Amino acid sequence: MKCLLIASESAEVLFHWTDKEYELNLQEQYGAFQEEGERPPAFEDSINTLFAPIIISCSTMVDRLGDSYTCFSTENNHTYVLHQFDECLYIAVNGDGEEGENHLKRKIYVMKKMIDVLFGMVTLSSTLLRKELRPQDTEQRTRLWKQLQSLLETYSRLREKDQSFLVEAVERLIHPTLCEQCIEFLERRLVQQINTSVERAGEEVLHAFILVHTKLLAFYSSRNASNLTSSDLLALIVMVQDLYPSNIDLDDSNPEDVENTSGPEIFYTPKASPTDGQSSPTDSASSGRQEDRSTPVFEFVDPDIQMAEDSLQTLQAPPPDPATPCRVFLEVTLKEGFYPMMPHSMYCLPLWPGITLVLLTKIPNSSVATSVYSFLDAFARLEKRLSEGQEGSAATRGQPTIQDLRSKLDKFIRALGTSDIQTSHLQSVWTEFKNKAFTRAGTGFTKDLLPWCRSMKTQLCAVYRQCFITDGGGGPQRLSPHLQERALTMVQEKLMDWKDFLLVKSKRNITMVSYLEEFPGLVHFIYVDRSAGQMIAPSLNITDRANSELGKGPLAHFIKGKVWSLVDTTRRYLQKGHSTVTLRDGDYYFCYFLWFENESGYKLEVMDLPILSDDSAPIGMLACDYYKKLLRLYSKSHQGEVVKCYELLTVHLGVIAADYILQHCSQLARKLWEPSRIPLL
Repeated sequence: MKCLLIASESAEVLFHWTDKEYELNLQEQYGAFQEEGERPPAFEDSINTLFAPIIISCSTMVDRLGDSYTCFSTENNHTYVLHQFDECLYIAVNGDGEEGENHLKRKIYVMKKMIDVLFGMVTLSSTLLRKELRPQDTEQRTRLWKQLQSLLETYSRLREKDQSFLVEAVERLIHPTLCEQCIEFLERRLVQQINTSVERAGEEVLHAFILVHTKLLAFYSSRNASNLTSSDLLALIVMVQDLYPSNIDLDDSNPEDVENTSGPEIFYTPKASPTDGQSSPTDSASSGRQEDRSTPVFEFVDPDIQMAEDSLQTLQAPPPDPATPCRVFLEVTLKEGFYPMMPHSMYCLPLWPGITLVLLTKIPNSSVATSVYSFLDAFARLEKRLSEGQEGSAATRGQPTIQDLRSKLDKFIRALGTSDIQTSHLQSVWTEFKNKAFTRAGTGFTKDLLPWCRSMKTQLCAVYRQCFITDGGGGPQRLSPHLQERALTMVQEKLMDWKDFLLVKSKRNITMVSYLEEFPGLVHFIYVDRSAGQMIAPSLNITDRANSELGKGPLAHFIKGKVWSLVDTTRRYLQKGHSTVTLRDGDYYFCYFLWFENESGYKLEVMDLPILSDDSAPIGMLACDYYKKLLRLYSKSHQGEVVKCYELLTVHLGVIAADYILQHCSQLARKLWEPSRIPLL
C-alpha cells in the first residue's frame, strides 16, 4: 500500500507511482460508486479525485498562513508525508505500516534528486518543469513516467537489500592490486585513446568507472575534471542498476542450480522472414495445433479493451541501447566557482551481466550551461534584494556588477543568435528589462522589476532546455558506436580472467571470519568514511537459496533487520545532535560513533552537532549531503587543516562486557583506517 505523487499548485498530477496493492484499493474504492454497465474511471482520474482536496488544502494554508502541514495520519492508518519544492508538491503515502515518516520523507527527497539529475536547471523553472514532467503527448508521458517509476522502484529495492544504499555511501571492492591495475588501465589506455580519437564527436571523457553490481571496482577522473560528488555517484549507480538490474537470486544460487539455469550468452537478433516454401518451427507448431482443433474457436473482445491492450504493447519501452547515452546533470566545481546541474553524457556499457563500464563525458556546448547558471544566480540575488525592500544601488551591489551582467548577457544572446537556439523570447524580455532598469523613462531598480526578474529566469531556463533537454543546439552528439565497441572490447580483454572472481567477490567482499579472532563477540559492523563517501562492511547477502555467514533462516534475517533498524535509530539521534549512541536490545549490544580526524589520523575534539528540525532534509548523502554541511561547519574552527569525518556502527553479543565492547570499537576503527585509504581518484 504505497504511493508517491507530484502535483502542481492547481492540483494537476505531474507524476504518480503506486504499488499493486494501492492501485487495486483505489480501483475498488472508486469503482464501487459506478452504476451497473458504466465504465470504471481511469486510474489517473481516481488519483486526481483522491488527492485534489489535500493539494488544494496545502495551497490554501500556504496562501493564508504562510505554512502547511508536513505529515498526517488517517483513521485507516495511512501515513501521508508532504513536501513543497517551489511550486511542486510531493506526497508520499504508506498504508501497510512498512514505511514510517522518515522513510517516506527520504523517498520524496530521492525522487527530487533523480529529477534534478535528469532535467538539470529546468527544475528551477516551475513552468518548464510542469511541461517536462507532464508532456502533452500521451505516449511520451507514459514513457517518462515509466522511467521515473522504475528508478523509484530500483532505489527502494537497493535500500532494502544493499548496505551501501542503507547508509548512502559507495562500497569499494577490496582488492588493492586489481583496483590499482584497473585505475591505471582506465587512465593510460581507455580514456587516453577515447579522448585522442577523431570519432569522439567533440566529447571528452571526464570520468570512467567500473561497477560490479553496485560496488565500485575502479574509478578514474581526468586531470581537468571536477570531483564527482558522492551524491551524484550514488544517483548514477541507481540509474545503472535500473538499466541493468542485478539478478541477486541467480547470483546467490548453488552451482548446481546455475548449471541447470544458465546457458550460452544470447544476444537478440531479429529472425529473417521465411521465404516461399519455408516456414519457421513456430509456424509449423502453430499449424499443427490448428489442425488438431475440430471446430474453430471465436473470441469476442470488447473493442475498447483490445485498443487498450494494443496501446500498452505500443508503449512498451524498448530495451536500452548501450550506444545511446543518457543526458545527466551533475554538480561541478571549477576555478570560477560552483555550478550545479552541469550537462554530461553517460554511457553504460555492459561488459557481462553484473559488470558495467560507465563513461561520463563533457559535451561540446557545456559552456552555455555555466553562463546560464551565472545569469540565473545574478537574477535570483537581485530578485531577493528587491523582495526585501532594497532598491536602487542597494539592489545592485555585489559581484558581478549590474553593468558587467548587462554586457555579458548582451554578448551571450548575440552568440546564441549564430546557432539554432531560438532566443527571440529571451531577447524580448531582456530588452524590456533594460528599458525599465537602465533608461530614464524606466522605473529603475524597484519592486516593479520583480516580474521581469522572474521572466528572465524562465527564459534562461528555456534556452538551457533547448540546448540540453530537447537537443535543439545542433542535434545529439555522442561517441561513435565503433569507438564505444572498441572501449568495451578493451575492458573485457583486461578483465576476462577476473570476471568470475569479481562476481563472487561482490557478494563476499569482506567476511566476518577474518575479524572474529581479534574481536570475539562481534556480530557485524559498518565503517563509513564520510569525507570520501565510502563504506566498508561484511557482506549481508541473505536469500532463500544461499547461506550467509550468519547462517540461513530466521537468525540471518533477524540480524539483517536489526542492522537496518540500528541505522534508522542512529539517524534519529544524529538529528537531535548526538554523536554517540550505545544501547542494548535483547541479546545484542549496539554502538554508534561519529568523530572527526585530521589528515594524519589524529582524532580531533568533539563538537556540538547541530540540532535539526523535524521538517529538515533526511540525514544521508544521496538526496541531501548532511555530512558535507557538517564538515563545512567543523572546518570553520580548523582553518588550514583538512578535516575528515567517520562513522562506525557495531553489533555485539550482549554477553560481552561493555568495557570490552568500547575497546573493540576503538581498535576496529584503527584497523579499518588503512583500507579506507584506497584511492578513489
